[in-house]
Amino acid sequence: MAFNIRLLKKEIVANDTMVFIWEKPDGFEFTAGQNGDFTLLNPPEIDEEGNKRTFSFVSEPSEKNLVTATRLRDTAFKRSLKNLPIGTKVRLDGPYGDFRLHKNPDKPAVFLIGGIGITPVHSIVANATKKHFPHKITLLYSNRRPEDTPFISDFNNLARLNPNFRFVSVYTKLARNEWGGEVGHIDADMIRKYVPDISKPIYYLSGPPAMVKAMRELLVKTGVDEDNIRTEEFIGY
Repeated sequence: MAFNIRLLKKEIVANDTMVFIWEKPDGFEFTAGQNGDFTLLNPPEIDEEGNKRTFSFVSEPSEKNLVTATRLRDTAFKRSLKNLPIGTKVRLDGPYGDFRLHKNPDKPAVFLIGGIGITPVHSIVANATKKHFPHKITLLYSNRRPEDTPFISDFNNLARLNPNFRFVSVYTKLARNEWGGEVGHIDADMIRKYVPDISKPIYYLSGPPAMVKAMRELLVKTGVDEDNIRTEEFIGY
């Protein structure tokens, strides 16, 4: 379905990362983890990729407004989006996508996520917490440094509220003595540290295509059934 929606608010939430809050159209429903196509109407500039991009919903489905987030890049679309005046209308088509939490609560969910690939996961974990889903959920979230990481406080709060949810930040550009947590790239040993039975969960991979590809290959090499791996690639984010 297509709707014209207004921008209500925008703010920087991490290095080069901006959150956008939009009005939710009457009757618009989506499942946590889904996305929509956002089209800028009469933008000041357009490049060869056009004036439409796909963004996952950060917000939990029952929230009053729709929330999206993106890394800011030096492209015509991102410049126009960043400078969009409050109250401006854009076209929303959707919802789309099947990157959503599986139904069987006996299978744990493990999210291996990089950068802005966190957006659909925020919606999924918030929804699971609100609905008191019994699924055991583990999130390993990889970024360069804390200042590059959106939604840290949200996930820490969700971990306090949801005894079934474990949140692990992983930083690729920090030394262990700088903060004491997980550093470097996610590898098999790190996954095993937080996932006792590596063959049991459903795995969700989201982020830049190179990371998603590397994580898939890593899981398959460690014996995970490919049918238990679900992916969402963020291209040109």
